[in-house]
Amino acid sequence: MTTDSPVRPTAAGASRAGAGRSAVLWGGCLALLVAALLASVMFGSKTTPLRDVLDVLRGHGDPYLTTVVESRYPRTALGVLAGVCLAVAGTLMQGVTRNPLADPGLLGINAGAAAGIVTGTAFAGASGSWAALWWALPGALLAGAFVHLLAAGGGRTGLVRLVLAGAVLSAVLGAYIQAVALSKPKVFDSYRYWVVGALGGRDWDVLWSTLPFAAVGLGAALLLGPGLNALALGDESALSLGARPAVLRAGGLAAATVMSAAATAAVGPIAFVGLGVPHIVRALVGTDFRRQIGFAALLGPALLLLADVVGRVLLRPQELMVGVVTAFVGAPALLLAVRRMREAT
Repeated sequence: MTTDSPVRPTAAGASRAGAGRSAVLWGGCLALLVAALLASVMFGSKTTPLRDVLDVLRGHGDPYLTTVVESRYPRTALGVLAGVCLAVAGTLMQGVTRNPLADPGLLGINAGAAAGIVTGTAFAGASGSWAALWWALPGALLAGAFVHLLAAGGGRTGLVRLVLAGAVLSAVLGAYIQAVALSKPKVFDSYRYWVVGALGGRDWDVLWSTLPFAAVGLGAALLLGPGLNALALGDESALSLGARPAVLRAGGLAAATVMSAAATAAVGPIAFVGLGVPHIVRALVGTDFRRQIGFAALLGPALLLLADVVGRVLLRPQELMVGVVTAFVGAPALLLAVRRMREAT
């Protein structure tokens, strides 16, 4: 009896400490997201003071300020949607492929969306963000599905085969995009704006059109979380725990494809979010996919919105597109991640 008494308080204390740390992490991530949301509606070509923003949110702002603040709502909402989709998709990709450098572009989704926009603009006269969305979305989904089919040529999807299939399809579609875009000036003008990645210039229709795809993908990711924990132990261990590795892998890749396609079609290809956020989340919460997915859904939109705010403020009154900002931030972060991986091995 006396030998057990020192152990129980220690275990209970460790449990309370873990719960306290988890609560602090959740609270910190939520606070960061709220701060990013407020900053996104405060900053533009001119800064709107926080007091005035809060007046507008309460319905007490004057008409001019209300118009200015409300005009920033669509890009803020799109930033949340794209950030959630890209961060969670990247988390799934890195978990399923066991490749810490995997991101949504691995499946050829960016190239498929770009090919869809180029095709619609060149041969169907599509113009504007609404038309671009409905050409980019099926292009991205078809590219992801085609990569899966190529990778599963032998009946089982190999991870190396998946990466090679994505690279091959991206190269082929890239050549097609360049050929069409360079031969048609109108197509090139439309494509070069979309390919940088931006939250501005979109309206609520773009959000409502992509929201169902994002919701389906996120719901599937949340359901797959416990199974992905088993899959991380290896196929044999997953089978002994009652999981089905092939189904989990296919489900994770499908969910990542749908979310990546929705985000890329809505705002264009945006680098680093799908690659960098999963690394940050793993450093914070460990390897539990249930926690990783939840924290990625908070940190992804927070970081994307803050990058968009930096782009709006840096060259004011002009604007630097968010895809450029995330690329500048992501390049050194990627080099640091590769260096840490090399030191760990």
